Amino acid sequence: MAPAARAAADADADAGAGADPSLPFKLTTGVYHVSGGGLPAGPGLDVNLRYTRGDDHWWVGAFRSPALDFSMPRAGWDRSVAFGDWRVLPSLQIASGGFVGGSVAVETGTTWVLGAGLGRTNLRNYANLNFDPNDAYSVYGSHRWDSGDTLALQLVRDNRQNPDQQNLHLVWRSPRPDGERLTVDLLAKQGTVGGRWQRRAGLSVGYDWPGWFVRAAWDPLVNFTPQNMWRVSTGVRF
Repeated sequence: MAPAARAAADADADAGAGADPSLPFKLTTGVYHVSGGGLPAGPGLDVNLRYTRGDDHWWVGAFRSPALDFSMPRAGWDRSVAFGDWRVLPSLQIASGGFVGGSVAVETGTTWVLGAGLGRTNLRNYANLNFDPNDAYSVYGSHRWDSGDTLALQLVRDNRQNPDQQNLHLVWRSPRPDGERLTVDLLAKQGTVGGRWQRRAGLSVGYDWPGWFVRAAWDPLVNFTPQNMWRVSTGVRF
């Protein structure tokens, strides 16, 4: 997802998983493994600490991958601002190497939600841990049933350097007893990778408890590179 839409989805997932306002911090540790494409294979590690205060969310993190010979500390902020029936969701991110990025999304609705967003960066080298094009536009819609189940569809398409690259997400979130939640994200991606137009499918599954959570994902041609990635993340709220 583009940054603002991902921030909105993250906040929504926390709310739906029975997040306790008295636990404003969320610490996530992710272990990643890249392989394929004739490039070096190996693990990577990402650690991210997120803090929520009211409608504001702040985070700091660091990523390191010896296989990619890359490391990146980062920080960011996002917020939801209500204007009657409409919500504006800005976000900002900075990282080592002089990287700066930001986005804004506008959405409306409660039972039915419709929204659109736009993201931009200064094109400095960085590890894209959103895993969707960031210099891109996004459009999305979702429906929430009385049971609390939510089904969302989101398109994120590059509109700057690689305008044929896009990710399409179909996300189902289902509440479980005792404040728990199951999330399934089906990914369809297409675009030019290494001079060839390609299409792949990915999958992410997560489960939330009130105090902690786990995620696992398979992401082929990650970030529209020749490599595939497995990701396993776990975290705690406190």
